Amino acid sequence: MDIVLMIISILLIAICLLQSSKAESASNILQGGGSELFSNRKERGGELIITRITFILGMLFFVVSFLLSTGIIK
Repeated sequence: MDIVLMIISILLIAICLLQSSKAESASNILQGGGSELFSNRKERGGELIITRITFILGMLFFVVSFLLSTGIIK
């Protein structure tokens, strides 16, 4: 299961790097820029798919990490 956790973590890192400019908006908040971070933007197409894949990989990472830490699976 360690190999599965490593594969999930690598995929999670890669998919996070593919996400759009949400990080740029977050850096504007730290620098005192505009307040576009909390505006309601609809995700469509590829951006929506990447967001869903990120959520699924994050949940898989959490579940596998929890199961490994409790000793349920080895």
